[in-house]
Amino acid sequence: MGLRIKALREEKKLSQSALAELVGYKDKTAIAKVEAGKVDLPQSKISAFAKALNTSTSYLFADGSDENEPQTIAAHFDGDEYTEAELDEIRKFAEFVKSRRK
Repeated sequence: MGLRIKALREEKKLSQSALAELVGYKDKTAIAKVEAGKVDLPQSKISAFAKALNTSTSYLFADGSDENEPQTIAAHFDGDEYTEAELDEIRKFAEFVKSRRK
């Protein structure tokens, strides 16, 4: 969760101090600890982070380990033009693109 918070904070060009103020912490030290995964957050703080970063709590909780969950690729490929390894790369790139959404 800390890495997702950090990525969103950086994407939104917020300093740790600015994010601390938005979520109700006194200073940036608390944000540094959260981003490093050194603290367990209560639900109220997770909600505050989601609101401040304009995202959902479920996005913050997602750990990317749902490898067996079915996925739909929004593209059409004629024939067998891609190998399974190439399709895996395409899926990874699609996840990267989605992770950068605001």
